Amino acid sequence: MSFYSYKNANSTQCPCSVCGQEALNGITEKVCIQVQRVYDSCLQQEQLSEQKVTLVSYGLVPGCGCGVTNDQIAEGTNTQPNMPITFESCRSTSTEGTIRNLSVERLCDRPCFARVRGQIDVPIDILFTDATCREYIGRGVVTVDKDVLLSIPDESIVPYSIEAMVSAICVAGTYLCNNVFELEICVTVVLKVLAKVEILVPSYGFCEVPPCEEFADSVCDEFFSLPLFPQALCDEDTMRARNVSCSCGSYQSTTGLGCNGAGSCCCNR
Repeated sequence: MSFYSYKNANSTQCPCSVCGQEALNGITEKVCIQVQRVYDSCLQQEQLSEQKVTLVSYGLVPGCGCGVTNDQIAEGTNTQPNMPITFESCRSTSTEGTIRNLSVERLCDRPCFARVRGQIDVPIDILFTDATCREYIGRGVVTVDKDVLLSIPDESIVPYSIEAMVSAICVAGTYLCNNVFELEICVTVVLKVLAKVEILVPSYGFCEVPPCEEFADSVCDEFFSLPLFPQALCDEDTMRARNVSCSCGSYQSTTGLGCNGAGSCCCNR
């Protein structure tokens, strides 16, 4: 099972939602943990048109049914695409972007902020086919310029760092020549100011890691988890949520159903 399996619904040592004073119940100690603290971050999304990307490498997609063996793919024989080349799709291959030419300039009029500039390289995979319908995948890089304001912490023994989280997907593309594609691409960049720190946090103790739940062996678990006998529920709001009509005693239900003479609950699906 997982942390969020119904079997762990009442466990006190599994992650779950808490509210109000319930959040304080079960706290046993203060724990020092080492984490990456995010001091500041910002998100920018943009659509880039006529973005030219040069493939740095490419190869046949294994198992594409094009009559070329995996050994030939590994040796690079008989793997050159035949013109014309047709663009199929592209998307980023990693959420980690590479920052080049990074510049951080603190602002005199805003002491806690700095102007952060640089180029963010977003790695992408481009899928395309050649004239014989063989499918290829190539690796390229989309570069975006950033010039933003971020809150920068004061100088310390442990330095901060600036990192980029990226994601990209193509809207359209065209092959030009010499391994160059012209793409229309949607790019998301999140810049973060990070530092590895030690933070003191309240703790509920260690997690109870449940055993894995085998998919094939759990087909009856949901059925077996049902109560043995029907529950005598007669809360009208609950019944409405379950599409059940109900009225009790002398109370006239808005569902239009009455009760029997003994004043017992009359619930009908």
